[in-house]
Formats: sequence, structure tokens, C-alpha cells
Amino acid sequence: MTVENRLSAPKRRTRAEVQELVAELMSGGPKTAAILSVVESCRRLKISVRDYLASILPGLADLPIKRLAELTPAAWTAKRSQLFETRQS
Repeated sequence: MTVENRLSAPKRRTRAEVQELVAELMSGGPKTAAILSVVESCRRLKISVRDYLASILPGLADLPIKRLAELTPAAWTAKRSQLFETRQS
């Protein structure tokens, strides 16, 4: 099964499977491995990859590098939760 087919197959992956995929992708390019890492982080946090990327990508070019940590899936989820709680108050 190709890497592409394994990535598109919707299933829960073991840590060993994820590590194997990352290793294969890193041999093909670190950028691809970074994207896979973001996708897996979103899945673990149970957030929509599409919503996450649609939210962060438009402003990415204008963001100072010091603030990149604010764009991790975990930080993005926390910020959205705070905004949601504020609107509920």
C-alpha cells in the first residue's frame, strides 16, 4: 500500500504506524512530515483539519515568527474555547 493510500484511509493509527509514515515522508521531504504532524495533532485533539487550516493560513504570512507557537493546533483550540466561553457569558 502506498504512503498516499495509507494517509487517506480513515482509521486510528498506532504510534508505530505514525512513526513509520513520518519516517517515509521525511525521506521524501521534511515539509510533508510537518504537514502530517499537524494533521495528526488535529485528529488527536478532535478538531477539523480543514477548519484549523482555513483559520490559520490566511494570516500566516503576516505573523512574526515569535508568535508561531500561538498557531499550534492545541493553542488554536484553547483560543477558540476561550472565545466561545466569552460569547456565552
